[in-house]
Amino acid sequence: MKGTATPIKRTPSRKNFATEIEQLLASINRENNTRLKLILHVGTPKTGTTSVQVYLDKKQRKLRSKGVLYPNRFHNPNAPKHQWFERNLVAANIESLLDNFKDIINHVEEHTHTILLSSEGIYNNWWDFPEESKAILSELNGLFDVEVWVWFRDPLAFAESFYKQCLRNPQVDHISCYGRDLSFVEVLADPWFSQHLDYIGFVNECDELFGKASVKLFDCQKDTVATVIELLGLTTPNDNPTPRKNNCMNSMTAELYRVLNRLPLSAKEKENLVPHLNELDTTLAPYNDREQVVLIDDESRDKINRMTAKGMREIQKRFIE
Repeated sequence: MKGTATPIKRTPSRKNFATEIEQLLASINRENNTRLKLILHVGTPKTGTTSVQVYLDKKQRKLRSKGVLYPNRFHNPNAPKHQWFERNLVAANIESLLDNFKDIINHVEEHTHTILLSSEGIYNNWWDFPEESKAILSELNGLFDVEVWVWFRDPLAFAESFYKQCLRNPQVDHISCYGRDLSFVEVLADPWFSQHLDYIGFVNECDELFGKASVKLFDCQKDTVATVIELLGLTTPNDNPTPRKNNCMNSMTAELYRVLNRLPLSAKEKENLVPHLNELDTTLAPYNDREQVVLIDDESRDKINRMTAKGMREIQKRFIE
């Protein structure tokens, strides 16, 4: 007796992705025939992204009443951001990306006009997206009215914070500056690291993918949460969220991570040490101004300023007031 053949599961292609999303969008009942807006909230770390995400998560009901959907698809319940978006793009996992968008669209109501996705990882992982994933972003631009909201941090402050995060991260094969005992000078010489300071290069790529008018640049010196509230039409006299304070790792703690990175620790062993180092970092915080550890030397500062000066001038011309 012949057994029943197991059907072959086919991985969705870029074309299948666009076709299935288009069909699903066509099947939902909405108040008008205009395309749904898809906002991608992007920002370098420490630009208020976490405060925005926490606020939007808490205000989901209010957002829905205003026609804005902030999808409750958080793989980490303690971090209300959409990391699945960039992770699927890094891995070119079209099937998972499609499943996520199907679920989101199934929650679109008749009066919904905007879907908002937020994750700083969109920027951090941008240079790790393969061409296939960039093509998927182009498909999304044809399916939705895409807007990209970007907040950039001062390049020097970003470079220091990003360096500390690299020290903290576990080692991975494809990123040579993660989890290593490297000085800032050594990390800045790493092409993967230094390309993250190419803010204007990111902006230009987004302009090409989504159209220049769709890429909105904002000044991170202003209150990011207040800006987002105003953009979404949520401003009320009593709506005054308290911004979260972004604490940056002390330089002494960063040096301790370098010491740990000399050891053959597994990713799990290092992860188990992180809470203890966080506690130590909190204890050392009052002494931060007295510490003698200099992470970024004058030559590196000058180099970063030279690398980013022209791009920052162009970006500042495009700030949304």
